[in-house]
Amino acid sequence: MQIELVPTTDEQLPLIRNLYQFYAYESSDWEQEDVEVDGRFYIHEPHLQRYWQESDWSAQLILVDGFIAGFLLIERSELPGIDALELADLFILKKYRRLGIGRVLVQQVLASGGTWLMRFYGQDELAAAFCRQMLSEVPLGTRQIWPEDDAELLSYLVNPPLH
Repeated sequence: MQIELVPTTDEQLPLIRNLYQFYAYESSDWEQEDVEVDGRFYIHEPHLQRYWQESDWSAQLILVDGFIAGFLLIERSELPGIDALELADLFILKKYRRLGIGRVLVQQVLASGGTWLMRFYGQDELAAAFCRQMLSEVPLGTRQIWPEDDAELLSYLVNPPLH
């Protein structure tokens, strides 16, 4: 099985937007989200476009043996006093889950250096279990933080600075 993380261009924004619908669907039960009148989940378009406009933001496709298997969105943290990149959204299509793809990708990204921020909602049982497992395996060290922006989000710095 060949796993690739492929950077996208703004021409692939419609592809990421389409895949994001599946991501939104899967979290709609615990987020209590409804679809819009057009049958799609809401996507904040200006925020989505930032992945191709902002420095240190990126949208990457996950390919498995050349087939689209999901996406990874990375952002520069906007939390006050936190200088880190954030694993904002990781989505893997159901066909490709439980094959270790997410684990390989997260380990690869975190090993690229620097301080990383991992945030997840405890109500999202699948994501929470995955993130907790990943955090327990990180050789770089982790530290939980408690920013005031969203009390429901559990937040961890990976490879945090020592000061």
